[in-house]
Amino acid sequence: QVQLVESGGGLVQAGGSLRLSCVASGRNSINIVGWYRQAPGNQRELVAGISSGGTTNYADSVKGRFTISRDNTKKTAYLQMNSLKPEDTAVYYCKATSWGNNYWGQGTQVTVSS
Repeated sequence: QVQLVESGGGLVQAGGSLRLSCVASGRNSINIVGWYRQAPGNQRELVAGISSGGTTNYADSVKGRFTISRDNTKKTAYLQMNSLKPEDTAVYYCKATSWGNNYWGQGTQVTVSS
């Protein structure tokens, strides 16, 4: 059984920063592949992805402000979010894959006030 636990969300003023963490457990062959977010009334969207080789990609809306990283030894991924904007408000989820299956965490709420 694969489990993902996100943390680090909260309430922050516009222009502030937050660092999200995602810890995976349950199997040795778990790859955390990205961070997604979902705002009320919107579909879940990719924020940042990271390949097995460490190549990263970002949504245009967060390029230059967010950075994804991963520590494979700790089965942990991070999302450093700087210069936050009210439109970044959403529930943030991490996604992992294992043996062809996708797994999601429970999400962590990020709220950016103007």
